[in-house]
Amino acid sequence: MTMPVADSRQVWRAAGRLVRPERGPVAVVLALNGLAASAGLLGPWLLGRMLNAITGAHDTAQRHAAVGTVDRIAVVILAMAAVSMVLTRYARLVAFRFGERTAARVREEFLDRTLALPAVAVERASAGDLTARATTDVSTVASTLRDAMPDVLISLVQVLVIIVAVVLLDPILGACGVVSLAGTWVAARWYLRRARAAYLDEGAASSILAEELTATAAGARTVETLSLARRRITAVDEAVAGSRRARLRTLGLRTVLYPAVDISAILPVAAVLLIGGAFYHRSDIGTVVAAALYLRQLIAPLEVVLMWIEELQSSSASFARVEGLAVLAEPGPVTDAEPADDRIAVTDVRYAYDQGRRPSPRWESQVEARDVLHGIDLTVRPGERLAVVGASGAGKSTLGRLLAGIDRPRTGTVTVGGVPIADLGPERLREQVVLVTQEYHVFHDSIRGNLLIACPGATDAHLRAALDTVGAQWAGDLDTLVGGDAQTLDGAQAQQLALARVILADPHTVILDEATALLDPASARHTEHALAAVLEGRTVIAIAHRLQTAHDADRVAVMDAGTVSELGTHDELVAAGGTYAALWRSWHQQA
Repeated sequence: MTMPVADSRQVWRAAGRLVRPERGPVAVVLALNGLAASAGLLGPWLLGRMLNAITGAHDTAQRHAAVGTVDRIAVVILAMAAVSMVLTRYARLVAFRFGERTAARVREEFLDRTLALPAVAVERASAGDLTARATTDVSTVASTLRDAMPDVLISLVQVLVIIVAVVLLDPILGACGVVSLAGTWVAARWYLRRARAAYLDEGAASSILAEELTATAAGARTVETLSLARRRITAVDEAVAGSRRARLRTLGLRTVLYPAVDISAILPVAAVLLIGGAFYHRSDIGTVVAAALYLRQLIAPLEVVLMWIEELQSSSASFARVEGLAVLAEPGPVTDAEPADDRIAVTDVRYAYDQGRRPSPRWESQVEARDVLHGIDLTVRPGERLAVVGASGAGKSTLGRLLAGIDRPRTGTVTVGGVPIADLGPERLREQVVLVTQEYHVFHDSIRGNLLIACPGATDAHLRAALDTVGAQWAGDLDTLVGGDAQTLDGAQAQQLALARVILADPHTVILDEATALLDPASARHTEHALAAVLEGRTVIAIAHRLQTAHDADRVAVMDAGTVSELGTHDELVAAGGTYAALWRSWHQQA
């Protein structure tokens, strides 16, 4: 599933939300730069007065007076330059602090949204796309907020003040300078109309490349075993070529923008000098020089703004991809109803893996897909131990996901205490049902930190008890760092850590989807018995290929082609001589 991209309106709203808490610093930045630009504008005007004083001195007395005027003006120019430098420096300090705080909020919001994503959204999303957004896109947005935004704010204020100053100095010369900037406006408009789509394509191409590289690296053993190297190299080469084409497109836009801007930056100064020379009989030399110097000063901030246009377009596309996560993170319908009891009921449930359907209810489409579950009816009684068995592809894990509230049925209902499980809020849902699969994660933290995720208020004694229950005697000091570049846990140890989290979370129903598959048979059976002892009085639904789990269960549900074909105790199903009996005989002979 391709994750969404925010539109321009959503990006502007998000930018306003980020800037709104910083209204004070932004106002300070604008005010300080306005003052700094105003102080800097006195230099060219005073220089023009200096030239007029020099050119107007025709005798000795006038020359002596002109020298005094030049000295005084020079002191004032130096003083104004110092004031402008100090104000600009402080404005940049305030602006960079604003940028760092805003960039931090972008990172924090992205992390919060990622953690709030529904599990189904994460599973169906492209791993490369999510990785690219979390790394490249977030870094681009943060860099822009930290570096580009202060420069652009400062330069825009300077451009505005300089243009006003030129027009006030001499309306004709000012109008000539402003009209000469039309080339810059045309080039910028041409670029902006094409840049957003080009940079979005570049970001999408980067995501595809990251996905191909990630998939190839993660499945390296499979690639080697099945001799898929040539196929994977071809796929990566195609992704690289796509990324190259997208980057060349944005590069082509820049090769048109930059020369046009360079040429347009020279035109205002040339126009003022030509017009001023033609109208020299009307305009004094000081005014012409001052206007030319003003427009020469305009080049620097204008170039800064135009230089950052490329960065701002790239950042805007990255920001649209980052904000697209907000759509995925939008919660579905959440009910305030409280379950009447712990009974789980599955009524006439049908389910299809629809590749065109997005996980948020507002995204659901009418794309037709084939059902993988067909009219399932099942009631799980409180405190019962139910084993769900069947051949691979029979629908066991899909049923487990529906029971855990991760997916919603296409038709029918899955309820706990009369309330649809999928409508419960995340916190309330975890109090009811927890799904433990073969997949596990060890956070780069201490053993204590990894366990406290499930129960923040747990004492060390509780943590030790949970570890002992799952047979994790390897866990010595709770402050030992694990995960990442710290101590590496093997598959069995990592899964034991995950099972200890389940014990600490203490839900009334636990769904084990091959949760002990990575443990050796002896450890797996010990862990299953330990869980059974700890979860006495609670509901356990075990989805497993090891039929010993079914032997110990209160009831066994046999899945076959998306339906519950048999339901009963182990002895009843063996005596019935059906699918379960055949599975049991086959497994027992192999064991």
